[in-house]
Amino acid sequence: MLLPADSLAPEWLAVPEDANDLADGVWPASATRDADGAIDIAGVSATVLARTYGTPLLVLDEDEVRGRARRFRLAFDQAAAENGTTAQVYYAGKAFLCTTVARWVVDEGLRVDVCTGGELAVALAAGVAPAFLGFHGNNKSVAELERAVEVGVGTIIVDSAIEIERLAAIVARTGATQRVLVRVISGVHAETHDFLATAHEDQKFGFPFPDAERAVARIREIPGLVFAGLHCHIGSQIFGVAGFRESASRVLDLHASLLADGPVPQLNLGGGFGIAYTRVDDPTPIEGLAAAIVTAVAEDCAARGIPVPALSFEPGRAIVGTAGVTIYEVGTTKDVTIESGAVRRYISVDGGMSDNARPALYGAQYSARLASRVGEGEPRLSRVVGKHCESGDIVVDHEYLPEDLVPGDLLAVPATGAYCVSLASNYNHVPRPPVVAVRGGRSTVIVRGETIDDVLARDAGIDGANAPEGDQ
Repeated sequence: MLLPADSLAPEWLAVPEDANDLADGVWPASATRDADGAIDIAGVSATVLARTYGTPLLVLDEDEVRGRARRFRLAFDQAAAENGTTAQVYYAGKAFLCTTVARWVVDEGLRVDVCTGGELAVALAAGVAPAFLGFHGNNKSVAELERAVEVGVGTIIVDSAIEIERLAAIVARTGATQRVLVRVISGVHAETHDFLATAHEDQKFGFPFPDAERAVARIREIPGLVFAGLHCHIGSQIFGVAGFRESASRVLDLHASLLADGPVPQLNLGGGFGIAYTRVDDPTPIEGLAAAIVTAVAEDCAARGIPVPALSFEPGRAIVGTAGVTIYEVGTTKDVTIESGAVRRYISVDGGMSDNARPALYGAQYSARLASRVGEGEPRLSRVVGKHCESGDIVVDHEYLPEDLVPGDLLAVPATGAYCVSLASNYNHVPRPPVVAVRGGRSTVIVRGETIDDVLARDAGIDGANAPEGDQ
């Protein structure tokens, strides 16, 4: 007996009343359907965007990015003021960084967090003041550290004893003064994928508490290094505040003990705030996060009889993720009967794991909608897959899409603003797509797409330059 396709659906995925609707919180606030039924983002139709720039295409709603950056800043400013301290918000550039986005977030009052020499170069090229930069990384090279000190990066977050000695040598040689934070492992496990949880003990980031005490003592011995405080990050795509509260409480134990030998002015609690990728995801509103986390820190400080330090936070995904929508063109559809007898519909698009590696890396779930028109067919359970030579090349694992979807239709995948461009590759020699910003009915390329010529430009053997002798 053939089983219905719905038997393949995960428990969380319900059959929608309308397979064309755009779920609140998953799409940019500006996303609607125009008179022709096409998805419209910030006043620009998906069909116009695809015709102008081709597909795949990442569309980024500028007002969504700016608005979420502003909300974070205002929420943490207010929460800090109500608890007798101050707060700084750094945009975590690893989520998605280009010069335009860096300028947007700085315009809205944020600072920028970078974690490689390349990200540092982008931030500097955008005109971000070096004093407003934080520099992360578990393996910063001597050259990267030298560059950071040279340009006057505001804070370097040190991650190992070797890095401390590298900085000691640099400031001794240059006469510079450099503020540093010490990254610690709180031991709090975020409720997320193992590869996204960064505060458990057996991982590459930070110092365990006993080692952190020794690191701080060493920093305080070094002329030219200024110990500015502690840093902790518990993971990514986290809903709720319980993990942040527990982590902060543990770090404050160390913070309080360090006060005996000198000031500890700053506490950076990292980021990791989650967003909605599907309609069942329920992230905590920014204002609620800020109020709960800062109040918990203030209460813990009061219980210990210590001042509330200046606080810092590093949202990335929560600022840029929901602003991004990727547009694909459908190439083929295929019905596959699987062992249970159920039939799964596969929809192949012209991108895949080269422009969104998260489903393959983490099993991440996404949503999708027909973007070029309103579908007339009944909702049918579908799997959206890419064009790459991997069975794990899945873009959207489970989604209900109109039954009448056909090759040539446009498909839009929301919530792709974070960790898609950043993780993009040229797997199978596929060029990386462009990024287009939209605002007020206008579109602008902010990251140029690659061509096949761009991909081939790195191949040193083209034109026979390095061909074996006798083959030229």
